[in-house]
Amino acid sequence: MGNYLEKRKLKKEIKICRQTIEEIERKRSRSQSALVQAVLLQETPDERDVEWFNKYTGEITACRNHMIDLQKKLDSLK
Repeated sequence: MGNYLEKRKLKKEIKICRQTIEEIERKRSRSQSALVQAVLLQETPDERDVEWFNKYTGEITACRNHMIDLQKKLDSLK
C-alpha cells in the first residue's frame, strides 16, 4: 500500500511541475516577444527583458530537472 501512496504523491508533484512550467513559460513569452522584436528591428534589447527572460528560463530549467527526477523515482516504483 505504501508504494501506491508514493506513486500517487509523485504523480501529483509531476502534475504540479507541469502546471508551474506552463505558467512560467507564459510569463517568459512576453520578454521573449520583446527580444525577438528588438532583433528584427536590429535594436539593442531592453536589459530588463533580457533579465526576465533569463530568470524565467532558469526557473523552467530547474523545474524540468526536478520533474525528471520525480519521473525517475516514479519509474523505479513500477
